[in-house]
Amino acid sequence: MISPQMAGLLREISVLALPAIFAITLHEAAHGYVALRCGDDTALRAGRVTFNPLRHIDLFGTVLMPVLLFLLTRGQFLFGYAKPVPVNFNRLNRPRRDMVWVALAGPAVNILLAVVSALLFWFAPHLPKTFQEWFLLNLTNSVVINVILAVFNMIPLPPLDGGRVAVGILPDALAFPLARMERYGILILVGVLILLPLIGAQIGIDLNVVGHVVDGPVNWILSAISKITGVG
Repeated sequence: MISPQMAGLLREISVLALPAIFAITLHEAAHGYVALRCGDDTALRAGRVTFNPLRHIDLFGTVLMPVLLFLLTRGQFLFGYAKPVPVNFNRLNRPRRDMVWVALAGPAVNILLAVVSALLFWFAPHLPKTFQEWFLLNLTNSVVINVILAVFNMIPLPPLDGGRVAVGILPDALAFPLARMERYGILILVGVLILLPLIGAQIGIDLNVVGHVVDGPVNWILSAISKITGVG
């Protein structure tokens, strides 16, 4: 028998976990699909050109870490990732140009998912009352998570999508040094995303750099989606 407290906790986790899993995994699937269209079948041969979330879930990054962060921060912080889709950029028809399209595919799918989630709000009144609130919470979180994921991934730092876009469109003098940063990109992200805010909290200074960078674009996109779909 599940206690009311445990049932409440599971419900709270589910309305964040489900939208996050779909947002992260479909983001990765989009990379593989566009890479295939541009000539690289690496992701297809790995079974990753599919919108089945189970093929993209990383046990730690997509499930355990987000739930752990949710519990440790009492719902204030959620972060996760899926298994990266393998792409051999050298096999693309036009590697530098197509790298940009492959990179843009993930954030584009997230914005599409956010719009679809917002439109589904109009369907909610037709659902049973007992299911309605849970459904609406999932949709609300789906809109927000997808927009945040799209904006965050467009930060121009490899291996984020925005870094790959920047490498593809910048002149060589800037693109090559930026591309070489990819090996350190994850370490830089961990430092800026997690360590800096923790240090800032200890010394009483707001060092949430990523939050300040993404806040403006996220709020603008959320406002645009609200106007397009008619959902407040």
